[in-house]
Amino acid sequence: MAKVAFLGLGVMGYPMARHLKSKGHEVTVYNRTFAKAEKWASENGGKAARTPREAAAGQDIVFACVGNDDDLRSVVLGEDGAFAGMDKGATFVDHTTASAEVARELYAKAKELGLAFIDAPVSGGQAGAENGVLTVMCGGDEQDYAAVEPVIMAYARACKRLGGAGAGQLTKMVNQICIAGLVQGLSEGVHFAKKAGLDVEGVIETISKGAAQSWQMENRYKTMNAGKFDFGFAVDWMRKDLSICLSEARRNGAHLPVTALVDQFYSEVQKMGGGRWDTSSLVARLEK
Repeated sequence: MAKVAFLGLGVMGYPMARHLKSKGHEVTVYNRTFAKAEKWASENGGKAARTPREAAAGQDIVFACVGNDDDLRSVVLGEDGAFAGMDKGATFVDHTTASAEVARELYAKAKELGLAFIDAPVSGGQAGAENGVLTVMCGGDEQDYAAVEPVIMAYARACKRLGGAGAGQLTKMVNQICIAGLVQGLSEGVHFAKKAGLDVEGVIETISKGAAQSWQMENRYKTMNAGKFDFGFAVDWMRKDLSICLSEARRNGAHLPVTALVDQFYSEVQKMGGGRWDTSSLVARLEK
């Protein structure tokens, strides 16, 4: 059992921290809104801290799941940041979907301070976090990863180190690139089936047994067909993730024409007022 801190109690962090506590780890939480940290502590029996530094003090592992690169730097660096409170030899595990650049930056800073840093973005959404079945993609030093993997498995069904610092974030980019194309394809398929006068449910139940099958098809076609999008991974978040993918592609020379196109389609959904809709709402722009 480990002494751990968890920074960031959003829709992902709140249940992830709960799973850590339920597995017997000693958990201290921090959230920008202290009342939310107090609420988590009262519900789960852990401790609430007023700053990242306070939360990180004396912990074996400090986890974080915040919004973006700047949010991550704000909880890690500075006088009240986690690094200022961590003991030498402790490990920082970042579950934020952020850039590979910030992962490498914070990895280097951690090394200077005698700390370890693992970039570990996740896939599986809010449902995966609630049910403790996330997929975790990691980058960092092998020995540091090996030490934290058993603790991460408190809320994961799969966890793997893909390489050095930044490799976890790069793998999450691959994940989002693939999802973007899949959701657009599924949206067009559902839209086409409707226009063709087919029984959408019967069509998808049939083709999902063949080569067209995907997680998106299995889990989203019914709500897409019904025009329900008030749940799941928001369009605003997806556009943030795709902007990271496209920026990295400009640096490494990758060509992402479909990703760039789908990103623009999501901008149309935002203009429709769907910024907080689930990413499967791509179908809505075809039917407007």
